[in-house]
Amino acid sequence: MMPLVLADIGEVNTIKRVGGNPQVKQHLANLGLVVGGDVSIVNRLGGNVIVNIKDTRVAISEEMARKIFV
Repeated sequence: MMPLVLADIGEVNTIKRVGGNPQVKQHLANLGLVVGGDVSIVNRLGGNVIVNIKDTRVAISEEMARKIFV
């Protein structure tokens, strides 16, 4: 298990755990980043990570991406 930020670009990973306080977990869940979901990194831009989740691209901060374990 590793933080999402360490995953390779384009590699599809399954979310194993989401860390952080309840507000952070809820925010990520609202974006579709939940345990069991498939996610891949599209690109890294200036401290942000663009991820592909459920055929949707979402930009999250690197700090948030460190709380998602795949």
